[in-house]
Amino acid sequence: MRVIAGSLRSRTLAAPPGLATRPTSDRLRETLFNVLAPRIQGAAFLDLYAGSGAVGIEALSRGAVRVEFVERAPVALKVLRGNLDKLGFTAGFRIHSAAVGATLRRIGAPNRSAERYDVVFLDPPYDAAEEYAATLGLMGGAVAGVLADGAIVIAEHRRKERLEDRYGSLARTRLLEQGDAALSFYAVRD
Repeated sequence: MRVIAGSLRSRTLAAPPGLATRPTSDRLRETLFNVLAPRIQGAAFLDLYAGSGAVGIEALSRGAVRVEFVERAPVALKVLRGNLDKLGFTAGFRIHSAAVGATLRRIGAPNRSAERYDVVFLDPPYDAAEEYAATLGLMGGAVAGVLADGAIVIAEHRRKERLEDRYGSLARTRLLEQGDAALSFYAVRD
C-alpha cells in the first residue's frame, strides 16, 4: 500500500497481517479521493474502523486539517500508530482506541460541544454487516450533530451487499462500484 497523492505521495504504508483487517485498495482510495478532491483541503475527517489508517492518512496528505481515527483491534492500532510515526505525523490527528458506536456516542453527546466533521468514512469488516446499519443509523439519528453542514458520509462495502438508501436523516446520493467493492455516499436530507 502507498499514499496516492498529496504531500506524502508514493510513501509506503504497512497493513496488519492476516485477513481480519482488509485495507482499502490503492485503486479504490484513488477513486474515493478523486470524488472528494474539492472538499478535502481544510476538512475535518473522521475515519471509522480505521485499520491501518490508509484512508485517513490519505486525507492528511491531501490537506485535511484534522483526522480522527477510530479503531479498537490491537494489531491494527499498532500498525496505524506505526504508519503515522513512520510518516512523521505529530499533530493534526487523534486516535480513539474504542468501539465505533461508543466513540460516536461520546463525541456526539448532547452535553459536549460537538466535534463536527466534514467527511466521514466507514469501512467495517465486510463480515460485520450489522455494523453498517448501526453506524449509519447513529449518524443519521442520535449523533447527527457530529456532521458539519454539507457533510458527506461514505461507506465502503461489498459490491453484492446493498446498503439501504436511507438511514434516518442520511440519504444515499451516489453509488460507485469498482471490482468487488462499492462506495455508498450519503448526505443529510430532510
